[in-house]
Amino acid sequence: MYDIAIIGLGPAGATLARLLSIKYKVIAIDRTTTQTGKCCGGLLSPDAQKILAKFDICLPKDVLADPQIFSVKTIDLDNNIERFYQRFYVNMDRMKFEKFLVSLIPQNIEICKNTTCVKIEKNGKTYTLELKTNGIRRIEKAKIVIGADGANSIVRRTFYKKNKIDKYVAIQEWYENKSNSSFYSCIFDRKITDSYCWTISKDNHYIIGGAFPKKDSITRFELFKAKIRNGGIPLDKYFKREGCYVFMNKGFMSTCTGKNGVYLLGEAAGMISPSSLEGISYSMESAKILAGIINTGLNNIGYRYFTGTLKIRIKLLSKILKMPFMYNRILRKTVMKSGLKAIKK
Repeated sequence: MYDIAIIGLGPAGATLARLLSIKYKVIAIDRTTTQTGKCCGGLLSPDAQKILAKFDICLPKDVLADPQIFSVKTIDLDNNIERFYQRFYVNMDRMKFEKFLVSLIPQNIEICKNTTCVKIEKNGKTYTLELKTNGIRRIEKAKIVIGADGANSIVRRTFYKKNKIDKYVAIQEWYENKSNSSFYSCIFDRKITDSYCWTISKDNHYIIGGAFPKKDSITRFELFKAKIRNGGIPLDKYFKREGCYVFMNKGFMSTCTGKNGVYLLGEAAGMISPSSLEGISYSMESAKILAGIINTGLNNIGYRYFTGTLKIRIKLLSKILKMPFMYNRILRKTVMKSGLKAIKK
């Protein structure tokens, strides 16, 4: 019997596991393998950098990726406008970043690698977890279950499926960058998606991707690839494709923190920016808050966690209010035409 079971060891789960008191018996379920990675541009935002600074964590150089880019080329295909804006992201290898965070977890945490949680049931005051590792199934029990398993969270689907939130499909492909050119672009085109697409240079590769509505997501991505080719970016040597679900938080009530022994962290809780789809900072911040609450005792966690994350939810609301200026064609045209905060090159 474990005190706490953490499902998922991305930035949210790894941070929580690192911060929990040694007095608890904790199991952490990590399904990541050497062949799988998060469908993510791998850009560390200023907010995420600030959280790492609060933790006094410095990134090893092998986590960083080339090149470090200081501006984003914003391409509005709906209005045929291009602008450059300064950005302060750190270009990194997302898989190496997550492995680094996992390496900081203390030895008292039992980590189950290459393991998937396939079922969770409540039995009285405890929870039964059915786990699968290399085809072998086993049962574990815990008093508290914490979902840090992203937009396709089995914890949220099992216990909070009534808390609806829009789910998109993020798809990206890697291609060899023979020219060694460097760029980062953000692309808007309503014919492709009502979210946005991206291109990023990373370690001698191009990454092209986007977030698409679930219906016809593959067709939309192929249309985006065709426009990329027509725009002059060579997609010659294919390297790999990555995909995952991503939450599009469009309302204050979309965030679900959990109760009664089942709690959600980061994107599983709906804590992801609807404007940029950045979720690392919210993952680590929510983990820090929940760890602080649990370490003071296991009573009334749900209410304390809900109130403790109020600032996060208010911040997400500000991002929701920003969305029309990004995704509404007329408002976006007005902002970009004004040249506000744009860089002249």
